[in-house]
Amino acid sequence: MKLLSIPVCALAALATAAFSQDAAKYPSRPIRMIVPFAPGGGLDITTRLIGQKLTESWGQNIVVDSRPGAATIVGTEIASKAAPDGYTVLMITTTFAINPGLYSKLPYDPVKHFTPVTQLNSQPNVVVVTPSFAAKSVKDLIALAKAKPGELTFATPGAGSAPHLSAEMFQRAAGIKMIHVPYKGIPPAVTDVLGGRVTMLFTTTISAAPHIKAGKLRAVAITSAKRQASMPDVPTVGETLPGYRAEAFQGMVVPAGVPRAIVDKLSAEVARIVHLPDVAQRFQLDGAEAVGSTPKEFAAFLKAEMQKWSKVIRDAGIKPEQ
Repeated sequence: MKLLSIPVCALAALATAAFSQDAAKYPSRPIRMIVPFAPGGGLDITTRLIGQKLTESWGQNIVVDSRPGAATIVGTEIASKAAPDGYTVLMITTTFAINPGLYSKLPYDPVKHFTPVTQLNSQPNVVVVTPSFAAKSVKDLIALAKAKPGELTFATPGAGSAPHLSAEMFQRAAGIKMIHVPYKGIPPAVTDVLGGRVTMLFTTTISAAPHIKAGKLRAVAITSAKRQASMPDVPTVGETLPGYRAEAFQGMVVPAGVPRAIVDKLSAEVARIVHLPDVAQRFQLDGAEAVGSTPKEFAAFLKAEMQKWSKVIRDAGIKPEQ
């Protein structure tokens, strides 16, 4: 047994040295970043911003590969089958953590087939109503919902979306029951709230901000743990319902098997980039806050998010849209 230990140790040392050399040379060619959404959306914009900064620091082109479809499943499956060499990166949102609880069968395993790199940012959802709506606070909204059980309606950009799950968490925390009105995206939902056809809307801060600033919508509360610098006067739901927190996020993962040295190098550089003044300011303008976590921290975060959303989906009996 002792004779075997020497070559085994030697092989391990050689492998470690090889991986370190790979990381030192990385990247030596363009990196493909798969975005499982259509071009022009929030994640696409973030990816291009991060990609530009990576090109400036590493001198390699970043190829943004948009692969929308099936609630991000199409793009995610493509990434799961890519070579684990660090040259294919999957950009993700909260949907990555929601889908395992929403779909009984996925063509990939989000834990086994991917290695977390870093969380880019955190973004709350916001509850908005028309300026003339009677409820001026979360406390008022809960009281009104209890006085009119099953009468208030809330719009979201789709069943199983992060705003929808935020609303389901809110209902359970508050002990109220409202009617969900799912839409195919945010614009039509905003239109119906503005027109008074739906009571309120749970949506992202980035989509609601222009309407709030224009005075067409009023923010009742945001779903983050603390108030946002971009909306300092808007209280959190948690100020009325302690413990409530439901935030969306953007992040980065790679196919399982990418050498740890490369994962760490990519993570450290992207974490540095998200905290650059111009990048952090761009996030803040969109109602998000830069994070830049380590791979270990992001892995723990994703595990907790998957468990949280799976419970919400199960308890509320939510089914994916057909």
